[in-house]
Amino acid sequence: MLESTGVEVFVNKVNISSEELAMEYRFVSSPTIRVNGRDIQMDVKENLCESCGDLCGDTVDCRLWIYNGEEYTVPPKAMIVESILKEVYGGNSHTEDKQEGIFIVPDNLKKFFRALNTNQSEANQADEKCCNSSNSGNCC
Repeated sequence: MLESTGVEVFVNKVNISSEELAMEYRFVSSPTIRVNGRDIQMDVKENLCESCGDLCGDTVDCRLWIYNGEEYTVPPKAMIVESILKEVYGGNSHTEDKQEGIFIVPDNLKKFFRALNTNQSEANQADEKCCNSSNSGNCC
């Protein structure tokens, strides 16, 4: 679709797996999609996300996408395409917004990473106990 515009598109997918990465990328909610450095939905609305809660072992909220007056738990393709086309045809001559000011990782993300790290540490300890026991032939 974008081939006819003459615009070259590069996709960078970043797995924000730590609070440090969230800070570095100024990550405000999961998931975040940016076009030329701008979030495709500036307002952040979240709700309970069971799959992320299962992943980290705690209750956490993830982003809700609002598009054409409807709420979605995953970003609608039309919303992504519309954002890209607005950037291509909107006449924006800059390549990336300057992100200024102090960024603080949102509490919800801090909670997620803390719970994820705790769960991973507990799993590693359980593996160590199992593999170092007299029954080590039955595990790992």
